[in-house]
Amino acid sequence: MTSAILSKPRGAKIAVWILRVLVAALFLFAAFMKLSGQPMMVEEFATVGLGQWFRDFTGVLEVVGAVATLVPAVSPLGAVLLLAVDAGAFVAQVAVIHMDWVHTIVIGAVIAALIYLQRDALRARLGL
Repeated sequence: MTSAILSKPRGAKIAVWILRVLVAALFLFAAFMKLSGQPMMVEEFATVGLGQWFRDFTGVLEVVGAVATLVPAVSPLGAVLLLAVDAGAFVAQVAVIHMDWVHTIVIGAVIAALIYLQRDALRARLGL
């Protein structure tokens, strides 16, 4: 797994680490907002209608995905988890909340770039 990253040029390694840190920081901040019960997050999840347990669950998924993204051996899997969370946020924004959904597309594109740059490691991790 690590050999997939080690064989890449130095610039690609740096790009992967920049994206890892950026994605992790973004989702750790989002998780903090959810898990600390910020009024904006409480309102959004009330609008979604699945209960506040779902806000906590989403926050935990964001923490797990963010931390995993920073661990090279499981970074691609963490990124895939965060992409799934982001896709859920997109659906919630478009279908229920009706607020700014463009940010979910931008975040998704950044996560997709991270997954793409780690595709060899992801294939190796999945045994493909």
